[in-house]
Amino acid sequence: MIVVKIGGAVGTDLSNLVEDLQGREDVILVHGGSDEMNRLSEQLGKPPRFVTSPSGHTSRVTDEDTLDILRMTYSGSVNKRLVQMLRSRNMNALGLTGIDGGLLKGRRKEAIRYIEDGRIKILRGDHTGTVEKVNVELLETLLGSGYLPVITIPIEAEDGGALNADADRVAASIAAAVKADELILLTNKPGLLKDVEDPSSLVTSVKKNTIDEAMNIAQGRMKKKILAAQEALHGGVVRVIISNANTDRPLTRALEGEGTHIC
Repeated sequence: MIVVKIGGAVGTDLSNLVEDLQGREDVILVHGGSDEMNRLSEQLGKPPRFVTSPSGHTSRVTDEDTLDILRMTYSGSVNKRLVQMLRSRNMNALGLTGIDGGLLKGRRKEAIRYIEDGRIKILRGDHTGTVEKVNVELLETLLGSGYLPVITIPIEAEDGGALNADADRVAASIAAAVKADELILLTNKPGLLKDVEDPSSLVTSVKKNTIDEAMNIAQGRMKKKILAAQEALHGGVVRVIISNANTDRPLTRALEGEGTHIC
């Protein structure tokens, strides 16, 4: 089993992956939608706000209005567009959020520590959480019936509400829960770069015991991908690959050796 997550950052092309998935029956697909959500937020007069933790991880501030915009983009336009693209190529895709069937359940973060103007501050009441339980039985039922699950956020909170969650870490949780051999994180970069402006600075291989060094190299959103890789490996996934979505046959190329391989 392979869990593939395709990002939603600026410039990420979905069509290459869609073409590459034809004929595969061993895939669970997870997707993001950050760029489209940012643009819709601006259009609706609710500019996105992000905070950075003391460890350097960037997160979206998610109040009630932001959660509604998240639903419009991730579980609305992006998910349904991707499902339609897959089904138009005769793949039996089925779109799901973490809430559907209790697929992904998590715990709301009581507080978020972040840095602003050089000071550590506390954000409370945010609708953000992390996955603690995956409904593996539901996924097995869908896969056994010939469906390709196409999964996105929000996830379900312990109180029945909805929560924003990092899609890379969601994919890692799913990969660990279904005992996937591999987690593939497709993004708009070739992989982990020592210099984000230089594709030739690609780090091709990271061992599990040197992943902290990789975290120090990572910048911006790549930090969350390295964290997701670490969580997937701890959960029993054999290999995590971070690779380029914007090439022909991106999944095949990643499995054949392109990108950053963490194992």
